[in-house]
Amino acid sequence: MVTRTVVDLRSDTVTKPSEAMRAVMATAEVEDEVLGFDPTTHLLESEMAKVTGKEAALFVPSGTMGNLISIMVHCEIRGSEIILGHDSHIHVYENGGISTIGGVHPRTIKNNPDGTMDLRAIEAAIRQPADVVYYPTTRLICLENTHANCGGRCISVEYTDKVGELAKKHGLKLHIDGARIFNASVAMGIPVHRLVESADSVSICLSKGLGAPVGSIIVGSESFIAKARRLRKTLGGGMRQVGVLTAAAYVALRDNVSKLEDDHRKAKILADGLSQIKQLSVDTTSVESNMVFFDIIGSSAISPERLCEVLEKHGVLAMPASSTSVRLVLHYQISETDVQYALTCIKQAVHQISNGVMPKQDA
Repeated sequence: MVTRTVVDLRSDTVTKPSEAMRAVMATAEVEDEVLGFDPTTHLLESEMAKVTGKEAALFVPSGTMGNLISIMVHCEIRGSEIILGHDSHIHVYENGGISTIGGVHPRTIKNNPDGTMDLRAIEAAIRQPADVVYYPTTRLICLENTHANCGGRCISVEYTDKVGELAKKHGLKLHIDGARIFNASVAMGIPVHRLVESADSVSICLSKGLGAPVGSIIVGSESFIAKARRLRKTLGGGMRQVGVLTAAAYVALRDNVSKLEDDHRKAKILADGLSQIKQLSVDTTSVESNMVFFDIIGSSAISPERLCEVLEKHGVLAMPASSTSVRLVLHYQISETDVQYALTCIKQAVHQISNGVMPKQDA
């Protein structure tokens, strides 16, 4: 039987639990977390609070729930308004939960290509107290680091500090969607706690770059986390013997942060290879972490959907990012050999589609 090569570049969420993760999941010390205290979960939360320089942390099932809880804690009064990027994950990919569940109004600012928002535009968007009769009350600013839709770009600590200063000036809070904050930390050589120092809360995904099978962490002050814990229960996120999950997440934190630099290196190799394919365009200078976006140019026959469809027949999985672009995401279970195989398949697929050649299904 021929084993078919599969290189899954759809996201860094597709990793499989390592043997070390499976082993600790099987032997994790657990209690009922909703009724009080799960020791393994407490260990993970304590470590994440320490790493981020915050007072406390809370494990939640997903990043979407983590962002929703954080926003709802900061915006306890329904009809509150938050300022966030028009292309942010919270605004685009989280099912409008802040509005439908949280009663929070989003006010979007255009994201720059590097994922930032213009500081003057942010300040101009803040509703003044005198306008309360007409407008929602601004209570929160949200940033995203790394910024996924902007190519995995890293948001500098200097910029984050300026937004934090702006928030304090107007009596607002700052939340960071730090789903891939460890990628940003490694790419810029700046500790996570410094990157989020100006933030009142941060959500961090454990099942993306770090490779855990499930879960995210929210960090903030003790009073913030106490409110977040109550909301987690309200939203159905209270879990019982959750140590079987947090044990794997702890291994991911312990073992995989050091592998992120290699993910970034392989992303650059991939980007350089793609830039050599005539019908594709990639800005190699914008590849700062583990994401590569490329545009299709010079051929009306090639669409992102069609290219991904043909690539799948070769065992390479990718996702369209727009009507003209494709996204590829590296993770620690993608080898350099996988990268070269993917490049070969992409080159072949572009040639096949351009020339109207139907690829054969691999054995």
